[in-house]
Amino acid sequence: MTAFPTPPKPPVNTRRLMGFRTRLYLTWATLFCLFASFFLSFDLKFSIILDKLPNLIGVHLAPNGFLQGAALTVFLCLCSMVASSLLGFVTALGRLSNSAVAFGVASFYASFFRGTPLLIQILLIYLGLPQLGVVPGAIVAGIIALSLNYGAYLSEIFRAGILGVPQGQREAALALGMRDSAIFWHVTLPQAMRTIIPPATNQFISMLKDSSLISVMGVWEVMFLAQSYGRSSYRYIEMLTTAAIIYWVMSLGLELIQAQMERHYGKGYARKG
Repeated sequence: MTAFPTPPKPPVNTRRLMGFRTRLYLTWATLFCLFASFFLSFDLKFSIILDKLPNLIGVHLAPNGFLQGAALTVFLCLCSMVASSLLGFVTALGRLSNSAVAFGVASFYASFFRGTPLLIQILLIYLGLPQLGVVPGAIVAGIIALSLNYGAYLSEIFRAGILGVPQGQREAALALGMRDSAIFWHVTLPQAMRTIIPPATNQFISMLKDSSLISVMGVWEVMFLAQSYGRSSYRYIEMLTTAAIIYWVMSLGLELIQAQMERHYGKGYARKG
């Protein structure tokens, strides 16, 4: 009886065995290890980092009894995000208005705050307003400056998102007998949010990083503490590296929120089947 040779097994599809997410996580892990090894080459003193980390994160309150570190940075950014979003939305409506006054005020505001550096705006509010008899606190001045600056950028994002909705959507809603206000809130704006969210979140991440400029006013946020501790211990690389990682972690949190919001507003555009 003749024995037939066993046919060779088909090769395993490596790309199928290791899905996209697996390869993505492996890529991130590899890059993170390279990133960590680079900073470990500086002979970091982890005892200094561990000693100052609670204050940098904001676990402890500042000597004045208020927030400090990352907790204060998050507070500043949350207040500024809400205020700048409202300001940007109102400004976008002004840019879309048929009123010459509303368009003029909105366009002038957007032009000025997009055309001047944020640091100058912070100093104008914090150091300039006292000359007019208005003396804002450092935290209030920082929130006002961030809100005004990013409100100007967000206004263009809102305006572009609203204009990006096809005119046929409004015409179809009018044919159904909907009023203009209902069309805007229930038809135009929800569709515009899909294109507004990515660039708006990008602006919020930039705001998170630009909040470090408020340290020039002595606000006890992450950058101010990192510079202070680095100066007192003569170990700048430890403090600045820790501050960079804290900012990165907070930015990752915003990216996760962005992904959830994109998934929510993109339901009608998801591929089926």
